[in-house]
Parts: sequence; structure tokens; C-alpha cells
Amino acid sequence: MGSSKRQSKQYKPPLRIWDKTRIERDKVLRQKYGFKNKKELWKVESVLRKARKRARDLVGLKALNLGQQEEKEFVRKLHSLGLVKEDATVDDVLDLKLEDFMDRRLQTLVLKKSMARTIREARQVITHRHIEVDGKVIDTPSYIVRRDEDDKISFVQKSPLSSPNHPIRVAKSTE
Repeated sequence: MGSSKRQSKQYKPPLRIWDKTRIERDKVLRQKYGFKNKKELWKVESVLRKARKRARDLVGLKALNLGQQEEKEFVRKLHSLGLVKEDATVDDVLDLKLEDFMDRRLQTLVLKKSMARTIREARQVITHRHIEVDGKVIDTPSYIVRRDEDDKISFVQKSPLSSPNHPIRVAKSTE
């Protein structure tokens, strides 16, 4: 049990901070997915690391003819997040890449749905509370959108951006 006053980190920084290949890869990912800082990237890496560890544990249980129900539940959860197909196995979970998790972030999906022109603008629109998912205003760009929420991303009704005549939306449609 932990103290609510002392929250523990939800991520682990890389062991070799000054690794040139990692720095270059992080730079490309940061430009493509519009992270505020590297800590956001490390958090996503941590989630991926935990999912892979759980999959490896389930493969070990499978060798002992145990854990079939846990495996089904684990794959069903990842399917609802939109990370794997419905008929996926634990081996498919081990093949997941960092980009698979990044593509499920609200910031990325707002850009893909053409609700913003750039990834930075998508982040700004979200943090300024102009985006809702399934009727709830979400102001966290790192929100993981579930598969059933994909088509429920829209502008907030009270937002000036909801008008098709808004300057940002008009300029976007003429480009």
C-alpha cells in the first residue's frame, strides 16, 4: 500500500540516457506524435513493457496447460483498446510495437480524423477542451481511445470550433 501523498512514477527512464540511436529514434517519434516531453514517451514504453511481460507470463502458463481464461481475458482487453484483432493470440501481443500504442492516443486520432491540421494543433485543441469522446470532454492528449469510441470523437457543442465556418476549419477545408 502506498501513500497518496507520495505517488510513485508510472514509468522508468532509459538506462542509457545518452544513447545516440535511442535519442534519434525518440526525436522522430516526438515529431511524429507530438509529445510535450520525453516523459510521455517513457510512459507509453512502460505500458508496452507491462503488456509484453504479461504476455510472456501467459505463454509460460500455457506451457503448463494453465491460464487459458486469463489469456482470453487479456487478449479481449487489448482488442477493446484497438491494439490487436479479435482472433489474436498472446504471440500477437508480443509483436506489438510502440507505434501501435501511439496510434490509439486521442491526439493522434484527432489528427487522423482531420479535426486539426498538425499534431501540435491537435494537442492544443484537446487541452483547451474542444474535443469530446462519447459525450465526455477529454482534455488529456494521451487518453487511449477504445475501439468502440473511435467514431464518437467530435467537437464539443459549445466550442467555437464546432461551427463549420470557424476560420481554422474553413482554412483546413480549402487546403
